[in-house]
Amino acid sequence: MRKFRGIFLKNDYEIGLLREANRIVAQILLELGERIKPGIKTIFLERLAIELCQKFDVKPAFKGYHGYPYALCCSVNEQIVHSFPSERILTEGDIVSIDMGVIYKGFYGDSARTYPVGTITPEASRLIEVTEESLYKGIAEAVVGNDLNDISRAIQTHVEDNGYFVIKRFVGHGIGTKLHEKPEVPNFVPKTAQRLPLKKGMVLAIEPMVAVGTDQVEILADKWTAVTKDRSLSAHFEHTIAITKQGPLILSKP
Repeated sequence: MRKFRGIFLKNDYEIGLLREANRIVAQILLELGERIKPGIKTIFLERLAIELCQKFDVKPAFKGYHGYPYALCCSVNEQIVHSFPSERILTEGDIVSIDMGVIYKGFYGDSARTYPVGTITPEASRLIEVTEESLYKGIAEAVVGNDLNDISRAIQTHVEDNGYFVIKRFVGHGIGTKLHEKPEVPNFVPKTAQRLPLKKGMVLAIEPMVAVGTDQVEILADKWTAVTKDRSLSAHFEHTIAITKQGPLILSKP
């Protein structure tokens, strides 16, 4: 594993292990998504995720990470990220963001998506659509010769052109044998942004978090759950991608 400005560049073998770790995450998210409906408790999704980790012989990456007590982050409506699975019952019209990570042979997988619960409002549906689109706009810029800011700019531009707000407090990240590696991957171009050329072998978790009404965040009393300050809806999508000579390779697809 080579380094560039403190960033680990992965070889083909390491990317293969990361591909498998992320494929497993994608499969778990797929199975969780099929079970999401009005009337279920979010703790049910946690228990199912643990069972699936055992099935695939992987460890949940989040559980115990900096003291986080669960395998999943289950963020409902105004909750942005890092929300605990609980006895909360999902109701018709909710949206729920599921963030999941695993460890496979020492390498991490990490992905997230936002699901509708039953029939949702056109506003909620549009928020989900734009957030996912912004992720793919960012991924399209993850090519050798581009700059990290090109990813950030593509996400921010698409979100703001559609009248929504990028959550700036949380960012994407490099990933490999650690869940969070260099570089940080903002979903906006910071005012003090420095250039970082994209290199073959970089593996990035790109994860736009988008809100309807504000970019301001509040952390609840559990010291984990992040919500929009105005309690407007928020959505979250994440893929782990590898930068290759052929272009961006999405690792976290089933």
